[in-house]
Amino acid sequence: MTVNSATARYEGLGKTGKGHVVTRSGVIDADYGFATRFEDAPGTNPEEMIAAAHASCFTMATSFALAKAGHTDGTLETECKVTLVSEDGGFKVSKSELSLSAKVSGISADEFERIAGDAKAGCPISKLLNCEITLTTHLES
Repeated sequence: MTVNSATARYEGLGKTGKGHVVTRSGVIDADYGFATRFEDAPGTNPEEMIAAAHASCFTMATSFALAKAGHTDGTLETECKVTLVSEDGGFKVSKSELSLSAKVSGISADEFERIAGDAKAGCPISKLLNCEITLTTHLES
């Protein structure tokens, strides 16, 4: 079992408040707030951090699944887009779209699709999210 943590602080309330989030490792140490979430102000936001977590978790899960299937060489790159929508007077993450581009030696397109689909379903962040999760893949030859 592993336990990771982050601390978020918000000073002020509502749109005028300013937040700062720091992870235990210090890799994320960023400002956030209304302007970073809904406008293009510098900083991060929860959905961006979810996208980073999902992209990295899914890519690692796919890598390990490919290795388990006997593949020894490849490159994987995943973009994740997380959609936040207004719903019932509040907000909801409605979708996480994974787009995987890969170059894997000696794999068929069918095997690649199957392994990537299984990794999408089995990755811990996919299991955590309560939204539609889609996957598109592109296998380079």
